[in-house]
Amino acid sequence: MTSPSYALGLQPRCYALVPAAGAGARSGAAIPKQYVSLAGKAMMAHTLAALARVPQLEATLVVLSPQDDQFEAAVPEFQGERAWVARVGGESRAASVAQGLDELLARGAQAHDWVLVHDAARCLLRPEWVQRLIETCWDDEVGGLLALPVADTLKSSAGGRVQATVDRREKWAAQTPQMFRLGLLRPALAQLGEAITDESSAVEALGHSPLLVESPMENFKVTWPADFALAEALLKSRG
Repeated sequence: MTSPSYALGLQPRCYALVPAAGAGARSGAAIPKQYVSLAGKAMMAHTLAALARVPQLEATLVVLSPQDDQFEAAVPEFQGERAWVARVGGESRAASVAQGLDELLARGAQAHDWVLVHDAARCLLRPEWVQRLIETCWDDEVGGLLALPVADTLKSSAGGRVQATVDRREKWAAQTPQMFRLGLLRPALAQLGEAITDESSAVEALGHSPLLVESPMENFKVTWPADFALAEALLKSRG
């Protein structure tokens, strides 16, 4: 069904939303992991620099904790008309994304606009991956996400022992950005609340099937202590 916005001839806009209100407890870092220095810059600075080089993005909104007092010093280059910050983050990723969507609405975003939610800790993001996602999903009714086909043999476990080998065919590891219309994502998150693990799962719960857009393993999420050294080495290899 054609949306009222299309009937009026309005083209959707694209916004990036980066939830960064967490502490990153699993990383073992003494500070929130998004501020750990990698290759001379805060991790999140690399993430935001990549998004800034995506011309299709109207703006990037970073959602911080209300108590965050480090962002401006850690990422001084994040400024300008396309660089938005809101200290409205919640206790969970889901809460921060939901609050971020409300902030986008308050700043003029519309229900038919696209929102690309991206993990601050996926700091190896390349602009061309985001552009491919946008181009693939632009005319789709649902949206989609970057993802990596699973190559390893998968095991399910019980008590630290293998319970079964899982068929890896048609299995994908979800990444970000995940791109959905604001008017679809907002009620999807409201329905599932804290139960979601990513935006796609909330949209799937409404009966939709998001597109999978292949992305490389390099787009991994820095999570565990060993990930920092790997991310730094890859960032330095880019020069």
